[in-house]
Amino acid sequence: MLTSGGDAPGTNACIRAVVRAALSSGYEVVGIRRGYAGLMDGEFEVLDGRFVGGIAHHGGTILKTARTERFKTEEGQKQALDNLEKHRIDVLVVLGGDGSLTGALRLHEAGFPVMGAPATIDNDVAFTDMAMGVDTAMNTALRAIDKIKDTASSHRRAFLVETMGRDSGYLALMVGMASAAEAIVIPEVPSTCEGILTSIKQAHQKGKAHFIAVIAEGADPDCRTLDEYLRERQDELGFGVRVSILGYIQRGGAPTAFDRLLGTRLGAAAVSQLAKGETGKMVGLIGSKIVATDLAEVVSTKRQVDLDLYNLAQMLETYPTT
Repeated sequence: MLTSGGDAPGTNACIRAVVRAALSSGYEVVGIRRGYAGLMDGEFEVLDGRFVGGIAHHGGTILKTARTERFKTEEGQKQALDNLEKHRIDVLVVLGGDGSLTGALRLHEAGFPVMGAPATIDNDVAFTDMAMGVDTAMNTALRAIDKIKDTASSHRRAFLVETMGRDSGYLALMVGMASAAEAIVIPEVPSTCEGILTSIKQAHQKGKAHFIAVIAEGADPDCRTLDEYLRERQDELGFGVRVSILGYIQRGGAPTAFDRLLGTRLGAAAVSQLAKGETGKMVGLIGSKIVATDLAEVVSTKRQVDLDLYNLAQMLETYPTT
């Protein structure tokens, strides 16, 4: 088993479930440290029940993670496969996002049995309603914005709050709706600096005590561009402008009950699928059920943000940003 890519709360609960479920079925479990980098470098360690004791409430991943370009090469993948054979590994469980699952698919295509489980706060993996880490990241960002709103109201300020989401606006959209933000800017829907400016001016004219714009890091315009544009027009706004980049606090922290339960269910399901002889799949949450989907289908399908929710948010905000 390995964890790869960005860390996501709930991953440790999944690791625990994989280890405990496998041991209860008579399998030996080997952990690979530092993701695909560790797979190529031979960082293998036998895991027992004690190793995963008391880890479910911790964020991050006890197996550590890393990003590496080496694994994308034929040489890197051959080295990984050689190490799996050398350590007599029969099957591999991969926890991670789109890039990690693509790596798992490459191993599957090379003939090695794999099983994937989605772990990414961006929630951009197809064939799962939620990935591990999403719920915790949303709640972390929401608590931060609630606190920012107190300061914004006290000082009559407009805050530009940047969330993670380079290619997906899911996190910004959900947090923006939950926090009743006045504006939401995401990569999937083009916005304009002029539109944001107009929205802020309208909010001030209506007597609002603050203005909160939640902006995904990959949005167009991005947070820095908006800040520069608005500061040049400070006299028009009626609000002072401030920026708060939430950054990596969204990745860390104790996972919510939802993420602990999701990680546990996905980990146990991954082992159950492998015990049935199923490989080359990803286990995900669809509705209330854990469902296994072919990795090739998962990787080739881009999960889209629900634009009906974006339109609902626009209606509730009453300050269009386009």
